[in-house]
Amino acid sequence: MRVLVTGATGYLGRAVVAALQAAGHDTVAFARHATASGLTGRAYDGDIRDRRALLAAARGCQAICHVAALVSIWHARRSVYDEVNVGGLRNVLETTRVLGIARLVYTSSFLALPPAGSLVPLAANAYQRTKAEAHAVASAAIADGAPLVCLHPGVIYGPGAVTEGNLVGRLVRDHLDRRLPGIVGGDRTWSFAYVGDVARGHVAALERAGTGSHYGLGGENVPQWRLFETVRDQTGCRLPRRLPYGLAGFVGAIEEWRARLTGRLPMVTRGTVEILRHDWPVDSAAAIDDIGYRITPLSEGVRAMLSAWRDASGD
Repeated sequence: MRVLVTGATGYLGRAVVAALQAAGHDTVAFARHATASGLTGRAYDGDIRDRRALLAAARGCQAICHVAALVSIWHARRSVYDEVNVGGLRNVLETTRVLGIARLVYTSSFLALPPAGSLVPLAANAYQRTKAEAHAVASAAIADGAPLVCLHPGVIYGPGAVTEGNLVGRLVRDHLDRRLPGIVGGDRTWSFAYVGDVARGHVAALERAGTGSHYGLGGENVPQWRLFETVRDQTGCRLPRRLPYGLAGFVGAIEEWRARLTGRLPMVTRGTVEILRHDWPVDSAAAIDDIGYRITPLSEGVRAMLSAWRDASGD
C-alpha cells in the first residue's frame, strides 16, 4: 500500500520509511525538507502544522504513519510544542477523515504515560506535557471511530545520526568523547528500544494491529547505568560520574537562563532532571504476542551502534 510518513526525515522517521519499503510498501515522505533529504521513494515538502500541505501529500495514500513531533528538551517559544505535537495530530486525524484513509498509526511516547508507580502522567517539560495531551486526543479519536493504532516506543537508540531523537546515542557519543559531565538517575529504569525494532514494529502495527490498539514498543527494561556498563565492556571506556539530583537541577536552572539569553539549546533543564527521578519501563508483551514485535538485546544494539560509528569514521 502507499503510506504517508510524517516526520520522515527525523531519526525514527527515516527508519520507518526504510522498514516500510523493505516490507514492499510505497512510501511518501512528508517533512519540511523531504525532497532534499536523500530518502528514496516519493517525497513532499511541508510542515505538519499546514493542513493543506498535509492533505495534498496524503492524496492517493491508503495509510499514514504519523511520526512527526517536536522532540527537544527546550524551545524559545513553548507554544510550538502545542502546534506540532497536538495540532499536528489533529491535522493528521482531519486528513484521515476527509480523504477516507483506512489506516493511521500514531507514534506516541513512553513519556505520554505515567511513570512506574503513578496513575497520572507528568508534565515536567513542554514536550512531555504535549505528548500526554496528544495521547488524550488519540484516545478520544479512537472512541469516536478513527482508524487509529497508537504506539508507545521506549528510549530509541541505535545507528544513525546523533540527534535529540537518538538521545541514547548522543549520551554515549558525548561520553566516549569525554564531553559528558556525568549521568543523573543512573539507578532509574529506562526501556532501551532499538531503532530497527521500533521501525519494524510500526510496519507490523500497520499490517496486523486491530483498530484502537495501544502497544508499547520497548526494549530491555534496565537501569540507565546498565547502558554505560555495556559501553565500558565493549570499548574499555570507564564509567561516567554520577551526578546528584540537586546539583543537576541547579545546573538546569542556569542552563535555562543561558538558553533564554543566547537561544542555544541547554545541556540540561530542570524538567529533564524531574523526568530522570522516575522509572520508565515499557511493557511490550502485547506487541510481542499480537503483532510479532521483537526486542534486540541491549548488548547487541550497542554493538551495532558503535560499529556503525566506527564504519562512518573509517576507523
